[in-house]
Amino acid sequence: MLEHSHQRTGERPPVDVNALCEEYLRLAYQGLRAKDKTFNAALETDFAPALPPVEAAGADLGRLLLNLFGNAFYAVQKRQQTGELGYAPTVRMTMQQAGGQVEIRVADNGTGIPAAVREKIFQPFFTTKPTGEGTGLGLSLSHDIIAQGHGGSLAVESREGAGTTFSVALPLNGAAYQRAS
Repeated sequence: MLEHSHQRTGERPPVDVNALCEEYLRLAYQGLRAKDKTFNAALETDFAPALPPVEAAGADLGRLLLNLFGNAFYAVQKRQQTGELGYAPTVRMTMQQAGGQVEIRVADNGTGIPAAVREKIFQPFFTTKPTGEGTGLGLSLSHDIIAQGHGGSLAVESREGAGTTFSVALPLNGAAYQRAS
C-alpha cells in the first residue's frame, strides 16, 4: 500500500534495460528455486543488443520486472504441479526497439488467466492467487510504475491453460515521463 502512495523523486538516470532484465529474470528464478529446490524451468531470452540506455527509474523498473517474472514462474510452477504429461515449464523474455519505445514481453506457458478476471488484474488488492500467496498489489504497482511513472503502458494477453504474455512499452527518452505525485 505504501508503494501506491510513494512519491517518486523524478530522477531518471540512463539504464541498460538489457542488463536490468537479465538480472531480474535470474533473481526471480533463483528466488523461486530457493523456496522449491525441485522446480526447474527453461529460460529463453531475446535481448535488443543495439538498444541505447533508457532514461528510467531503475529501481522501479526492477520492481516491475521482478513482479512480472515472479508471476510467470508462479504460473509455470502451478501448471507443472498438475502432473501434465510432457509439460516443460518455460518463461520467455523478449525485447525490441520499436520507434521511440522499447518493448519488453514476458511470456510463460503456465496456467493462464481466466477471461472472467483478466480485466481486473491491474486493480489494487485483486489477486488470482490463493489466500496468503498474493497481496493483489504487484500488477497494480507494475501498471502504475509504467503508466504514471514512465509514460508507458502495460498490457496482458492470456489463454487459460496455455499461458500469459505481459507487454511493457517504455519510452526511450525521458520527455514522455509523467510525474506521479
